[in-house]
Amino acid sequence: MKKKLYYIAIAFLSVMGVSNAQEGTAAAVDDTECRNNLSIYNEHVKVKNFDAAYEPWKMVYETCPDYHFANYVYGEYILKHKLKSATGAERTALVNTLLGLYDNWGKYFPTKHSTKADRLIDKAMLKSSEDMSTTEELYNDLNTAFREDGKNFKNTGALFLYFKSLVDLHKEGKQELQTVFDLYDDLSQKIEEINKEVTDRIAKLLVKEDAGTITKAEKSQLDADTQNSEKYGIVANNMDVKLGSLADCENLIPLYEKNFDAKQDDLEWVKRAVSRMFNKECLDSEMFKKLFQRQLAMEPSANAYVYSAALKLKEGDKSGALQDFTKASELETDPYKKSKILYKIAASYSRINKATSYKYAQQSLNFDPSNGNAYLLMASAVGSSANECGSTKFEKLAINWKAAELARKAGRVDPSLSYKASATAKAYNDRAPSRTDIFSNNMQGKTVKFNCWVGGSVKVPNL
Repeated sequence: MKKKLYYIAIAFLSVMGVSNAQEGTAAAVDDTECRNNLSIYNEHVKVKNFDAAYEPWKMVYETCPDYHFANYVYGEYILKHKLKSATGAERTALVNTLLGLYDNWGKYFPTKHSTKADRLIDKAMLKSSEDMSTTEELYNDLNTAFREDGKNFKNTGALFLYFKSLVDLHKEGKQELQTVFDLYDDLSQKIEEINKEVTDRIAKLLVKEDAGTITKAEKSQLDADTQNSEKYGIVANNMDVKLGSLADCENLIPLYEKNFDAKQDDLEWVKRAVSRMFNKECLDSEMFKKLFQRQLAMEPSANAYVYSAALKLKEGDKSGALQDFTKASELETDPYKKSKILYKIAASYSRINKATSYKYAQQSLNFDPSNGNAYLLMASAVGSSANECGSTKFEKLAINWKAAELARKAGRVDPSLSYKASATAKAYNDRAPSRTDIFSNNMQGKTVKFNCWVGGSVKVPNL
């Protein structure tokens, strides 16, 4: 992003000319000197001669801080370049100048090529990298950025550091576990929203790529979106790892028992608590039942009926579960949310009836083709059906090729799942017939049909 803004700024100055650069109210006595030095450092920056640009930039920045936004766009690049080789007192001075630059950027040109969140994050990350802030200070700095400009808080490194610093503070006894869960939910929702925008674009571009009609510009966009989605997937995975056992049932149950009386009228708290316990499979807990019944009373939503159905299914009430699952599906009309509901239904059936689980996962893709988790669930259902789908050992093992194919699709439609999807696909391929198996059974290039609930077929690789 900053590289793009850098070239935008260069293009702006090149087209408009530095003679028309004054955008602020610099003192008249300094106008000519600032204009001349702006022209000088502009030319140096265009050829990436940041060392030569430093002195003329410093003159304009210190004398005419409101003269042109290039003072800040270029200044950041110049100072970061200088920091690469600076040590000791010189480094300290440059760091302090860069920290001040972020403050002045917000003061003089708050909407030019930067957001409030960007500047606060850059300051926090710089201070952290220079060992100028404690864990608590880092958390407070990033918390300010998120709370004051959450819509622009998209830096993947900052997202994880924000969460990590809070978990570390909790482990030191300085933050409550509920605060950790609240932030986890907020950041997970943020990542999901960003990734949805990205995967929606990916879905449209994949159609063009498969049809062979994608343009060079669209292919570049597809590659960029894929990389960004992968980065957010890494952050989400790292957050889960960092949260670790803090979200296990043995921690969740006493926490919610402790807070229920005070929080039971807070619908958002109740919904998040139920969702977390459902995802962690704490269905046997009386607290789960109490929470979901509270949610159902306050908001008879699709999710609430999913939880009710899951409990009935667990208790053996298949008819009652089906009724509640059907109700849940009917209540939700938004395609994206409906896909998530159908996925939850599929997940509820995953250990009871693989064919039913597969069916609901497949339905979820009709409403959101980018639901990679649905493909992973389908892969799991298929991969665990080897003994049902073949009469020979080779045929039973061959089902793993189909499972691997489904897993790969998960990473393609939602690159945030690419690591998990690749690892899952590899695991299934490792279970599939080996080259020796293919050769000894004379199956190279042949088709294996599956006469079971999975249906379909796979083509055996040629040796």
